[in-house]
Amino acid sequence: MTFIPTLATARLILRPFTLEDAPTVRALAGEREIAEMTTIPHPYEEGMAEEWIGTHQRAFEGGELVTWAITRREDGALLGAMSLSLNKANRYAELGYWVGKPYWGRGYCTEAAQEALRYAFEVLGVNRVQARHMTKNPASGRVMQKIGMTYEGTLRQSVYRWEKFEDMAMYAILREEYLMRRPEQPPLGEPA
Repeated sequence: MTFIPTLATARLILRPFTLEDAPTVRALAGEREIAEMTTIPHPYEEGMAEEWIGTHQRAFEGGELVTWAITRREDGALLGAMSLSLNKANRYAELGYWVGKPYWGRGYCTEAAQEALRYAFEVLGVNRVQARHMTKNPASGRVMQKIGMTYEGTLRQSVYRWEKFEDMAMYAILREEYLMRRPEQPPLGEPA
């Protein structure tokens, strides 16, 4: 059995979720403002977090999805979630994320997304990473822009949420673009 890897950045640890995270997931993801900008259910009921966390290892082993808890390195606080949904046949991944409202505007999502991109291209070997956000959530689009993604178009009325159709903006970055913009780093497994 292979396990979801733990990744590190300057301020963050991206690690597998545990069932002990469920109360915090419920509190953070249960905020109406989070649900309003994502497809996370609202209200976020008792047991939903445990059920969601329970799917992660099996999805990883199946090569379908990698999901990480975004945690702060200094104190271990759970900030949100980052994921890569994998399409092996076409060698791409779809980036998804949410960050709890108390942690908005601090660059945590951008930092975690940059590390998820590195993992997708350098470890998984995908050719493309794409992401979507509701057009009414431009902050999510700014994260995509900051990590080097290019706007590719709007998927008009592609999500039906709370009795209303929502437009989704599509962004992507290709492997060659990622390699051109990343800082020089030693190959994986070699000391810096």
